[in-house]
Amino acid sequence: MKRHVLPSATRSLVVGLDVLFVLLVAVAVVQSPARARVPAALVAAVFLAVYLWGRTAVRVHERPVAAPRGVWWPDAAWVAGLLVAWVVLLWFSPAALWIAFGLMLLQMHVLGPHRGTVAVALTTAVAVADGLLVQVGPGDPWTGYVLGPLLGAGVAVGVVLGIEAFVRESQTRQRTVEELTRARRHLARAERDRVVTDERARLARDIHDTLAQSLSAIELLLRTAQVTIGADDDRARDLVGQARGAARDSLAEARRVVEDLTPTELERSTTLLAALHAVADRTASSHDEGTGRRLSVTVHTGGTARPLPVPLETALLRIAQSALANVAEHADAEHARVTLTFEPDTVTLDVVDDGVGFDPDAATERPGARGFGLPAIRSRAGELGGSVALESAPGAGTALAVTLPTGDGETRR
Repeated sequence: MKRHVLPSATRSLVVGLDVLFVLLVAVAVVQSPARARVPAALVAAVFLAVYLWGRTAVRVHERPVAAPRGVWWPDAAWVAGLLVAWVVLLWFSPAALWIAFGLMLLQMHVLGPHRGTVAVALTTAVAVADGLLVQVGPGDPWTGYVLGPLLGAGVAVGVVLGIEAFVRESQTRQRTVEELTRARRHLARAERDRVVTDERARLARDIHDTLAQSLSAIELLLRTAQVTIGADDDRARDLVGQARGAARDSLAEARRVVEDLTPTELERSTTLLAALHAVADRTASSHDEGTGRRLSVTVHTGGTARPLPVPLETALLRIAQSALANVAEHADAEHARVTLTFEPDTVTLDVVDDGVGFDPDAATERPGARGFGLPAIRSRAGELGGSVALESAPGAGTALAVTLPTGDGETRR
């Protein structure tokens, strides 16, 4: 059986009953008639023995307050034994009448509000009958023998019910606190999982937009260099040199991802536009050298150019890298145009190519058909409150437009 912590109010009631019974039984023995003192003491000893047994066997305080009480064994048997012993003691000592109040408290505590009330009513009836039939003398006022047990019964019922209501309220509050604690822990775990998931998604985007694209360009350059070895060694050495340069850039990007710093292009460049020019030139050069087909990538601006917050510049640069990587890898285009348009409250990045195009609906229905690039672009834009528009058709090229809000226009410098 699960043990429950004994509330301080209930503990006080139980300990108080122990002291009360010992004192009242002692008073009953001391004030008993001299001729009946010995049998009164024997009955008092039996009463206390039954009480002690019940305190050991009937551990009501270890049960929840809402648990059923008043079963025949041992609860009701204990109360019945005490009631019988009290009635016998009352026969030998009129002072035992005061024990009735303690019995009433015990009956309510052990038997519960329903059966306990019946037992209290029975004890009250016995006390009133003893007072009227035995203890009141001719001409003596009898009201005290009636009102005393009745008031005692009312106080006993009220005290026990009040204490138990207090205990129930305390337990309810404790359960509420425990539920709130569990809910807080659950929310903390959920928030931690969300942060971990978001960080993984961010790293995946960064790796795709930087390292993966650079490694793809290196592989393409080295593959072309391998073909030209022996036939055109000068061109092969030039391609290997470009691959080594791309490898150095990849190493710098890897360090940037690990250290979570701003993009290396933005660190080296004065403006976002200069960084976009560098990305465009590198994409065109890698594509030309790796495939032998020319790809022209131009960068244009619209509106009044201005510095943007670091998160916006980083996102725009990464989106441009990812979009141009898609153009170089999938579009088979000859021309690509990158346009950065500044509006008072927004900035828009357009990447348009004249390549083979594709069916956006088919790409949506087959997740992963165009790789990680488009989902990463949408994710970046969504995190900054922006929007993505994509137009393409087989044989008609592709146009990508990403619009991001600039907020209050604070700059990063």
